Amino acid sequence: MSTIKQRLRRSAKRIGDACVGAVAIGAIKLLRLVPPDRMADIAGWVMRKIGPRLREDRTARAQLTAAFPEKSAAEIETILNGTWDNLGRMGAEFAHLDRLWDYQSPEKPGRFDVAPETLERYRRITESGKPALVFAAHIGNWELPAISAHANGIKSAVLYRGPNIEAVDRWITETRSALMGTLVPTGLGAPVKLAEALKNGTHVGMLVDQYYVRGVPVTFFGRLTRANPLLARLARHFDCPIHGVRLIRLPGHRFRGEITEAIEPARDADGKIDIAGTMQRIMNVIEGWVRETPEQWLWQHRRWRPEDEAK
Repeated sequence: MSTIKQRLRRSAKRIGDACVGAVAIGAIKLLRLVPPDRMADIAGWVMRKIGPRLREDRTARAQLTAAFPEKSAAEIETILNGTWDNLGRMGAEFAHLDRLWDYQSPEKPGRFDVAPETLERYRRITESGKPALVFAAHIGNWELPAISAHANGIKSAVLYRGPNIEAVDRWITETRSALMGTLVPTGLGAPVKLAEALKNGTHVGMLVDQYYVRGVPVTFFGRLTRANPLLARLARHFDCPIHGVRLIRLPGHRFRGEITEAIEPARDADGKIDIAGTMQRIMNVIEGWVRETPEQWLWQHRRWRPEDEAK
């Protein structure tokens, strides 16, 4: 009897996921009927209204208050409002990823502002003949760094976490693959696939700012948390340069793209790359980014956990 119930539950879940997937894909197609800038404005406005009613708002508010104890309640509220606006715009832009990248040259920048020093760093990385490890964070539009690399002919592999609903995951994978190059889903096989990519001279990119249960301890905004050590482990094994990249929002539906100089990894007494120390240096860079534009970071993600701070 229990076996029959389990089968019924699995069947119901499959049907439910299929229905949700169909609705989600239909919604994305509807979003694409509206020009991307107009849709981003609408979605930003909607999330500014809806966001404060969601439970994630409490998480974001608590984390903001702890990270910026010097800020007033009014300042925290302004930042929080901005985070919901950014999240809404991000969602709308996701449906238009293939229509956003229009940068051609410094003379024809389109919607992207790229400083000469960033272009020079970009040139050195691409002409070095050596693969690089590139980290990003959930700031501004965090899908655009991978798109910019692919658009400029850079051979890259990107670590990503797909949604649980098969139909949505399939649509996203197909869309991203056409725009971002090789996609490597998170999972047990991800480190091996990323290592193979580096061996083949492919640049590897990943988001590194979310909490990772089995991660190494790092300090972020003065509080203990955990970071995924995969990037530092790959750097230790392949001795690749490490760079950070971000695309933050500017007024008028524009973005500013930036890439850091190579981040010097921490090393132990034997000269080998220290995993935790290197991840700490990376998190220091990301903290600096977040302090510059706190309204564009994903504060709704629970970055700190009581079990870590109690240690």
